[in-house]
Amino acid sequence: MSVEQHADGHTVRYSQTTLTELMIPAYANFGGKIHGGTLLSLMDKVAYVCASKHARNYCVTVSVDNVHFLAPVEVGDLVSLMASVNYVGSSSLVVGIKVIAENVQTATVKHTNTSYFTMVAKSEGATKAVVPPLILESVEDMRRFSAALRRRRLRSYTSERMDDYKTAFVVDEETRAFLANERCEIRLEG
Repeated sequence: MSVEQHADGHTVRYSQTTLTELMIPAYANFGGKIHGGTLLSLMDKVAYVCASKHARNYCVTVSVDNVHFLAPVEVGDLVSLMASVNYVGSSSLVVGIKVIAENVQTATVKHTNTSYFTMVAKSEGATKAVVPPLILESVEDMRRFSAALRRRRLRSYTSERMDDYKTAFVVDEETRAFLANERCEIRLEG
């Protein structure tokens, strides 16, 4: 058993994963930048590896939070995706991913994305599998776990409020006033 692996769980370090890939012309969009979908696919791949290593099971992606493209990625850049398990529930794991792009000719490094993938561990019968606890060894591990838990609670709260909003939606003066200065025109039929 390694230093990071324990009978009662795994440390964050145990499953940390880095994937590095050269960005080739086939990955580029019409503007000459790397497709966002290519980056998302790579993020999904590194999230799977990281989560599966911690869970010791097949894992599937159930949601992706906070995909913000902070800077474009160029053809020829080396993109490194660094993933770590930030949070575990009974069968779910939140994998934090930081993406950096490096131009090896100019030695320029830029942070292009940070995202959070929620994965669920599956057993052979496709039922949810229980994942080992996450052993937090540093203040940073504790901060990331706490932040993931807060994001989870906020997402649940927001989802409930939006369900209430959709159910109670009416077109009235308040709604019209809310939309008054937006770039839309209301043309209701009937």
